[in-house]
Amino acid sequence: MRRIPHLLLTLCAAALPALPQAPTPPRIAKPPLRRPRAASNSTENQLDGNEALFTVLAAINAAGYDDQINAVSTHAFRHTLRTELASRNLDSVFELKRFFRDHRLADPTAELNRYISYALLINGPPDFDYRDPDMVRPPDATSIEGLSPLLAAFYKEAGISEFWQRAQPFYDQVIEQYHEPVVNAILQANAYARNTTSGYLGRRFQIYVDLLGAPNQVQSRSFADDYFVVVTPSAEPQIDGIRHAYLHFLVDPLAIKFSDDINKKHALGDYALGAGALDDHFKVDFVDLAGESLIKAIESRLDRRPAEAEQALKEGFVLAPALAEQLAIYEKQEVALRLYFPNLFAGLDFKREEERMTSVEFAPSRASRTVRPAQTIKPPELTGAAKTLDDAEQAYRARDLDRAKQIFLRVLDETPEQPLQAKAYYGLARVAVLQRDPETGDRLFRKVLELQPDSETKSWSLLYLARLADSQGNRDQAVENYKAVLAIPDAPDSVRQAALKGVGEAFKK
Repeated sequence: MRRIPHLLLTLCAAALPALPQAPTPPRIAKPPLRRPRAASNSTENQLDGNEALFTVLAAINAAGYDDQINAVSTHAFRHTLRTELASRNLDSVFELKRFFRDHRLADPTAELNRYISYALLINGPPDFDYRDPDMVRPPDATSIEGLSPLLAAFYKEAGISEFWQRAQPFYDQVIEQYHEPVVNAILQANAYARNTTSGYLGRRFQIYVDLLGAPNQVQSRSFADDYFVVVTPSAEPQIDGIRHAYLHFLVDPLAIKFSDDINKKHALGDYALGAGALDDHFKVDFVDLAGESLIKAIESRLDRRPAEAEQALKEGFVLAPALAEQLAIYEKQEVALRLYFPNLFAGLDFKREEERMTSVEFAPSRASRTVRPAQTIKPPELTGAAKTLDDAEQAYRARDLDRAKQIFLRVLDETPEQPLQAKAYYGLARVAVLQRDPETGDRLFRKVLELQPDSETKSWSLLYLARLADSQGNRDQAVENYKAVLAIPDAPDSVRQAALKGVGEAFKK
């Protein structure tokens, strides 16, 4: 469906010499974003949605997960799904609520973490079984064992497949935003490493877009040879987190392969023991500490910001500045990183690092990642027919109905554009209803639908038609129109909620 194909992530087909500090990726022609969905065992690199992940997060949203539900960057479809599921009396949701309550954590981020881990380990419908039943699973996933049967029941009863299809246009929008910057970030990393491929045969790096989680998160996981990144809604693409995960994809196997070379410098890890911001895991696993330090050093070189390596040192990644210095030497020669890798650690000097560490003051906590919130953009100044429409709406809101009617009629003379004419007819129809002329209102709302109304105008017109049908005792026609509202993917939540209520009971003025 939507994916960055393997070709895009292996564009460094020949060893590319790295320029000092940060190489500039070549400009390339990009294949189409949409591709046929490959078989489930495909090793292609992907940028896509995932139905199992969508189902898991839909389930916890229905069950009580509401972290940052009112945040500016929370995706509108999350509200839509929660509203529609809450309007139904589903046995499967009752069971999910009990499961979610019994396993609830105080930290909402940790809560989301484990449900994402679980989702990445399972297949999709109908059974949501583990892809590899014999895999040793991480503790956060095993802490919610027993979720899959509940997911299967929920998927079927709630009609999650329909929600999944309705969400596709929104996935397309987000993926389009990520497409080019992701390609460029991975090109940059591959060029710096001088990769002839994007990794190793049998390994996979995959990015999933998620619409239903708390916003502004980049979640990365590695299970055996599979590396996953999950990005939640944000005001702008979270490329730094994706690039960091991809560097792990490149560096981790090298750290394992050359662990003996790394461990020759094991004594340097003692300096990290006093770092309060450093996770305990890194204090006991020197190879992981060295790998993370190297990734931070590479990032500082790519970004041309030496201060990033110094900040990493203060947070406990004690090898970052020294490895950044070694990378400056690496950049001046032509051997690929996968071959040069042992030299980076061989070049570390105990005396030099001892001198460096004498003046270090460790930070009490890690620097938080700055995420730009969604901005409120001042709308452009209206002109022409758009300005006339705005004037008409102001008159309508002031209930100066005769004046509003005259201005809406003026719009029809000012523009041949059907979407604007649809808005004018929508205004005239509302005026007719308020002037107690439902027959004219019904006719004009139907006229709106014949033009090219935007989703909001179309959904409101259908809602009015449904309520007019209800007022005339035509319940079948009313329900048909209410359901037509619900079929519009980006209908406003207020309209959708009113339509849901209308499906359940006839509208009463």
